[in-house]
Amino acid sequence: MSATPDNSMIRPFTVEVPEAELKALRERILATRWPEKETVDDQSQGPQLATMKELARYWANDYDWRKVEARLNSLPQFITEIDGLDIHFVHVRSKHENALPLIVSHGWPGSIIEQLKIIEPLTDPTAHGGSAEDAFHVVIPSMPGYGYSGKPTETGWGPDRIGRAWVTLMKRLGYDRFVAQGGDWGAIVVDLMAAEEPEGLLGIHTNMAGTVPAEIDNLFQKNIIGAANALENLPAGLSNEERQTCEQLDFAWKHVTYALQMAARPQTLTGLADSPVFLAAWMIDHDAASLALISRSFAGVPEGLTRDDVLDNITHFWLTNSGVSAARLYAENKFSFWGVKGTKIPVAVSVFPEEMYRAPRSWAEKAYPKLVHYNRLDKGGHFAAWEQPKALVDEVRAGFRSLR
Repeated sequence: MSATPDNSMIRPFTVEVPEAELKALRERILATRWPEKETVDDQSQGPQLATMKELARYWANDYDWRKVEARLNSLPQFITEIDGLDIHFVHVRSKHENALPLIVSHGWPGSIIEQLKIIEPLTDPTAHGGSAEDAFHVVIPSMPGYGYSGKPTETGWGPDRIGRAWVTLMKRLGYDRFVAQGGDWGAIVVDLMAAEEPEGLLGIHTNMAGTVPAEIDNLFQKNIIGAANALENLPAGLSNEERQTCEQLDFAWKHVTYALQMAARPQTLTGLADSPVFLAAWMIDHDAASLALISRSFAGVPEGLTRDDVLDNITHFWLTNSGVSAARLYAENKFSFWGVKGTKIPVAVSVFPEEMYRAPRSWAEKAYPKLVHYNRLDKGGHFAAWEQPKALVDEVRAGFRSLR
């Protein structure tokens, strides 16, 4: 009689990329068939040809994947099955006795690569300008369809289900009380986790708060299909800051065409699995500020993100063939990107100036009845953990201090 396998078992994991795969990647990059130069002098048509050619040149000739592979393998990595799907995660315990367990959720086109810079300051604060009372045990999972996590073979893995999986993961690791942090999709995941008020979740921190009032959010949803002019039909009584935020939302909705494509027809993006340069162009064209930041890094002006930072993440997607499987999360989603989710437990909000929309305090206070922290920072954008790790670490420490 054979033993029944234990699906809840936690298995150690190591990244081991064969040299042949890296050689094949370089060959594909060098064989790229390029389009003609854009017909404008800015990035209004997307990543410029000069940026992409320099990215490809550096990727094929100078970039070294083994450095980030060694960094990943220096961390405790594991895989466990949750709800029928393998979930990959990094789990670093602090040496400090009363550390607070924290699960950090990435977004698109992010990955666990996005959070590597914040692990040591969070787990070992005394070595990074903090005190032992600021310590966290850190868990960073790869989203379903991303990186080394399993790829769903059926529909149903939306951000709400992912949030429930994260609760299961934390309990499986023995944490009966914990907090959660997220940006981009991760912000939606932790917001939905909090809305369900699972036992043990003390509070959340978000750097992409879901605060847009329903009547305004609905206007912009209709605006996408031309059924309403959102800016001309805003409700009366908005403050100047709230009106400026609506202008930011208008710009954001007009520049998230990648999200609409992935939500409607992710399988059309088959080229993401076939062309590394297409994958790179698709991933860096997330929002105007991030694209400008990344373009400057390939022009020799790194500001928060280096060339290697950018290519570590893109190469991670390429080697795990996650381009299309990650895109399907948009098709699975049934929730507003920036709308109110009904969260009632404690929430900390950090607003970075180059975020796609900057949540006003007035909206945050209404969206989150238990708002325990709100701060507007003077530098940083959408990928805060990646771009401004020190600032985000300081915000996480401050945001959760009252919940310990």
